[in-house]
Amino acid sequence: MSAPSRNDVPPTSIGVDLREEGIVIEYLDGRTTLYRGVPDAVEGSVTAGPGKETHVLVTDPTETEGVMTYVNDYNTDDDILEDSGVGRVIVEDGERDEVFPGVIVGRTGQRNEVIADPEIAGGRVFVFVEDGWTEGSFEIVDAPEDGLDAHR
Repeated sequence: MSAPSRNDVPPTSIGVDLREEGIVIEYLDGRTTLYRGVPDAVEGSVTAGPGKETHVLVTDPTETEGVMTYVNDYNTDDDILEDSGVGRVIVEDGERDEVFPGVIVGRTGQRNEVIADPEIAGGRVFVFVEDGWTEGSFEIVDAPEDGLDAHR
């Protein structure tokens, strides 16, 4: 029996609560999760190591709602994503995709990359990188020096 194929799934607006201890996400199905710690501020992009899950959250200007997309997630069923409001994008090696205005995701080898311009995105851009042992939280606070167009 082969594994089910995974498709792109569009995200839906979900609840966001920025707290001192981290970022709480409230999914459409009522579940919540906490991404621990204050995200590290980075400029331009975040590149995840091989085998790391990559989640991208873009808040609205009020910072109480946002959209979240998993990058190259092959484990979560489409129905679970749709019920939770989380989206998914699959990008192949060497490809890039603008998943939200001002937010581009790409893949090089086994590494996911998120490139963003928060001004174009219209909110804050967070990237969560994790595996079974570690988790990292980042906020892209400025556009890449060479501009977003250089990465499209």
